[in-house]
This record gives sequence, structure tokens and C-alpha cells, in this order.
Amino acid sequence: MEEMIPNEGFPIAAKKEPCCVQTEAGKTYAWCTCGLSEKQPFCDGKHKQIEGKPYASLKVTFEEAKEVWLCQCKQSKNPPYCDGSHNQL
Repeated sequence: MEEMIPNEGFPIAAKKEPCCVQTEAGKTYAWCTCGLSEKQPFCDGKHKQIEGKPYASLKVTFEEAKEVWLCQCKQSKNPPYCDGSHNQL
């Protein structure tokens, strides 16, 4: 059984910059909300190890292929998109 991570200080900033992603039409992406994922900005399920399991990935499906800037600091007021909140960290 995996060791649980104390539920303190989350979400953590994975990086203090956004990530540019070229999306595919009709594909669903799971954005990391806790900051622990090793596949930033996407979820790898690491949030399931946080005590109480207060986090879940944010799933987003794009209707068309396009370039988007996804938040990696986890402080965006418009998740999963970067809104520049990393500049305040």
C-alpha cells in the first residue's frame, strides 16, 4: 500500500510558468489540480495519495485542435488555463 501524503500546503506550484499544449479535437485531457503529477500539466493520479483525497483531475475536452496555455502553478482563477497568477508567486 502506498504511503499517504499529509494534506498540507496544497495545491503546490509544479512550475511558475504555463505549458503550451497543442490539443487534439475530441480528445479529453486530465489536468493536474494538486501539483504533484510527474506528467505536468497533466494528471498521473498522484492526488490519490493525499490524505482525505481532496483533489481530483479536471477533465477538459476540446472541440477543435488548437494551441492552449495550461497553468502549472495551480493558482489560476480560470483552470486549467494560465491567467498569469504565477507572476504573483
